[in-house]
Amino acid sequence: MSNTLFNRLRGLDLPSRDYAVFGSGPLAAKGIIPYCSDLDVLCRQMLWDTISQVGVTEFLPAYNVTLTSLFDGAITFGTQWGIGKFDIDELIDTAEIIDSLPFVRIEHVVAYKTIRASAKDLLHLEALTASGYLE
Repeated sequence: MSNTLFNRLRGLDLPSRDYAVFGSGPLAAKGIIPYCSDLDVLCRQMLWDTISQVGVTEFLPAYNVTLTSLFDGAITFGTQWGIGKFDIDELIDTAEIIDSLPFVRIEHVVAYKTIRASAKDLLHLEALTASGYLE
């Protein structure tokens, strides 16, 4: 995992039990896609309260979520996921540790990308199939 974004996140030295990378991040961490342009991080409220003190916070009405971004929006933290119904605590509690960072398990990423089904998500689902993660 050589992505600079992963190094930036690792450099924040956050407690791994309180967050997990979601979206395309787990795919990049496993080498399914070559890189990701930003990181979406789910976190528990206490960690978000801390992050929101140092980042830029905004409400996204289209998704009904409030997010806090660091590094000019390269890493975004939230306590909710605006697409689909996910138990955030479960996603964090069952996260897979890869190179000292917690990542939401692939089956949850697949569920999200299937629901959203954007052009990028469909490409990622194809990459998951080609990599043997989906049949």
